[in-house]
Amino acid sequence: MEVALARRPSGTYRIRKTQRVTSPEAAHPRGWFRPSMGPIVHNIDAREIERYLRDPGGFLWVDIDTGSMAQVALLEKVFHLHPLVVEDTLSPNGRAKVEEFPGYLFVVMRAVRFVSETDDPHDIETYNLCCVLGANYLITVHGAHAPGLENVWERVKRSPDLLERGAARMMHAVLDASVDDYFPIVDQLDEFIDSVEERVFARFDQSAMHDIFGVKRLVLQLRRHLAPQREVFSFLTNRPNPLIPPDVQVYFRDIYDHIIRLNESIDTYRDLVSSVMESYLTQVSNRLNIATKSLTVVATLSVPFVVVSGMWGMNFADIPLANWPHGFWVMFAGQLTLGGLLIWALHRRGVL
Repeated sequence: MEVALARRPSGTYRIRKTQRVTSPEAAHPRGWFRPSMGPIVHNIDAREIERYLRDPGGFLWVDIDTGSMAQVALLEKVFHLHPLVVEDTLSPNGRAKVEEFPGYLFVVMRAVRFVSETDDPHDIETYNLCCVLGANYLITVHGAHAPGLENVWERVKRSPDLLERGAARMMHAVLDASVDDYFPIVDQLDEFIDSVEERVFARFDQSAMHDIFGVKRLVLQLRRHLAPQREVFSFLTNRPNPLIPPDVQVYFRDIYDHIIRLNESIDTYRDLVSSVMESYLTQVSNRLNIATKSLTVVATLSVPFVVVSGMWGMNFADIPLANWPHGFWVMFAGQLTLGGLLIWALHRRGVL
């Protein structure tokens, strides 16, 4: 089950859960092998992986699809990874983390992608991308979709010489491309918040509150995925590790800077959304106050008419001005005068 955030045509976002269709069973994963001597091998055979691993000067990159249990079985049977690592690679909603094991490093990051399979061009889906970094190998594990990894894979197809950089640099390339997928979404958030602000302040669109809650949910979801990754890339950047030389850690520092920028942007958008929501509620309160003041003026003007008319409408034989020809107009002028005085008094006290 994969969790997705889908954007409705009105601009709001919803959480969409889709059942990922597993790929057909394939015993052979995708891979590249750069031997210490000889040509680069593509479309590797799973039965040759153990032989490739015995080449200390070579570099092996194996890409595992979690939809194929035959490929997942290689993690434990061939690479001899810890059972908990294998379990984490199969968890679609695991938390981003980095763990050290004897001989390898295990990294989990939460990535995003635009869903192109639907008619809505704004569907957003989150997924886990796992990397296992060894001395002379890199294992990437993911579900059906991993656009950042696919971009790197295509670059290697065009220029296989990129494999000369080694395992740590290739893991950096995969993680860097996956982090970069967040930036178009953040840019889209910026545009959407601007449009909501215009609807609230310029037109006071009463349907904007629904959209505000939708984008606020999206911001909180992105923040929940991005915040733990700051710790992951801080570890890869600053923690000494024999698998990541100091000259390679400089490249991970660039990803760490991107994560910091993304987190700061998300925090800013969260504050902006909260401010827009407060502004909307303030405008609602102000409009209610204006309506209340208008009704108060009407009620204040009507009080003298009600009181005076009630007094002069009593059934007594002798009522002042009852038999005077201009009595009605005198009483009418008196009622207007009393209403005006009441409004003046309320205004002076600051009530109106």
